[in-house]
Amino acid sequence: MADTDETSPADAARDRDPDLAVIEAGSRTLRAQAGSPQGDAVPARPADPEVDKALRAVEQELAGRWGETKLEPSVSRIAALMDVLGEPQRAYPSIHITGTNGKTSTARMIEALLSAFDLRTGRYTSPHVQSITERISLDGTPIEAERFIETYNDIKPYIEMVDSSQDFRLSFFEVLTGMAYAAFADAPVDVAVVEVGMGGSWDATNVIDASVAVVTPIDLDHTDRLGSTPAEIAVEKAGIIKQGATVILAQQPVDAAQVMLKKAVEVDTTVAREGMEFGVVAREVAVGGQLVTLRGLGGEYEEIFLPLYGAHQAHNAAVALAAVEAFFGVGAEQTRTLDMDVIRKAFASVASPGRLEVVRRSPTVVLDAAHNPAGARASAAGITESFGFSRLIGVVGASAEKDVRGLLEAFEPIFAEVVVTQNSSQRAMDVDELAAVAVEVFGDDRVVVEPRLDDALEAAITLAEEESEFAGAGVLVTGSVITVGEARLLLGRG
Repeated sequence: MADTDETSPADAARDRDPDLAVIEAGSRTLRAQAGSPQGDAVPARPADPEVDKALRAVEQELAGRWGETKLEPSVSRIAALMDVLGEPQRAYPSIHITGTNGKTSTARMIEALLSAFDLRTGRYTSPHVQSITERISLDGTPIEAERFIETYNDIKPYIEMVDSSQDFRLSFFEVLTGMAYAAFADAPVDVAVVEVGMGGSWDATNVIDASVAVVTPIDLDHTDRLGSTPAEIAVEKAGIIKQGATVILAQQPVDAAQVMLKKAVEVDTTVAREGMEFGVVAREVAVGGQLVTLRGLGGEYEEIFLPLYGAHQAHNAAVALAAVEAFFGVGAEQTRTLDMDVIRKAFASVASPGRLEVVRRSPTVVLDAAHNPAGARASAAGITESFGFSRLIGVVGASAEKDVRGLLEAFEPIFAEVVVTQNSSQRAMDVDELAAVAVEVFGDDRVVVEPRLDDALEAAITLAEEESEFAGAGVLVTGSVITVGEARLLLGRG
């Protein structure tokens, strides 16, 4: 298109499934012998009217293609596009990221770390918060609108050539993926950090052979396309693991971990597992984020300030660090930590818009793009830990195909009241349908219905300011990346 410190899923798996010990024995594990701001990054519309007009024309052409949720599981079309473009994705090494939650934040952290070591980076993530140009970044900054337009126009004849030779036209996401790979080759970048859109095996991004494959926590999402259990979903996501690569595996449900480790054996990869080869050693809440100590593949990295909230972001940081160490050969060719000062500086620069992001004070308004139950649980835990709200008002606008009940149930313990609304996307859940589910979860007296997002924000802020005894009240806007992006614009952050 997102974890605990002591007991790893792999440990639990061995206790519950004797075969897993055999699987692990067949897979090399990465064990080091030694060692016991990136900016806001959300661009506004182009100031030049002509550039804005040209960008809107490109956006309109892209919108006329299959959307990101309409899929024909195949990489044949993107492979054909890469072929006629001269295989631009082979021009640089890459780090490929899959998983259910945490992909974009992890990608941003990996990008920041690589940039801190003076490598030129390209990053491809989805979906965007506000501007389509966010999806393609060079050196930590979204591609300029002019360059985005130029890249599209450069490859447009080749897109049309592939369209005419295939049973189905290239989709919106496939075209953007082609643009990203072409832009990275043209820059040129030293390394690409690539987030899958959905799944893995047949995702359009999967025409790269990444030397490092990253798997963030797997949970239930897109179950109609990927499977109804973590294990079924893991089968699809394991498709990004290529022969001889290094796999950085975040903590996983037992059945998902088993699938990943089996795939690792099949393609002879090196595996590093959170909670075993790397992980979070310690963390404490700090002003503006948290202070963490991470165990990497080469040793410990102490007192790292991470300007992001929530335990899940500390775990994302551990995964990102291990991925970058693996990219540099730490734990394999090298058995030492990377430069501590460089690592600290990189993490301190990280920004992840729309992920427990504070966009207003008095009252405090926080945005979080949680859109499935696992993401909502992480968000709820993070906001409870990091913000001392005496009363929290939720603003929720969700997509129709999501597990909306599960998402609302995750937030129910922390929301005093919830304002349900609807974003502008065609995928948005009808506000009355959302309200019906919300009433079942929260009760009628805790649910406010506002069909327009601007009215919903105003209602929530009013509720937060309602009584003087609730001077410490706050607002959390969540449920969808689109809802968060639109709220961000309405609150003056665009």
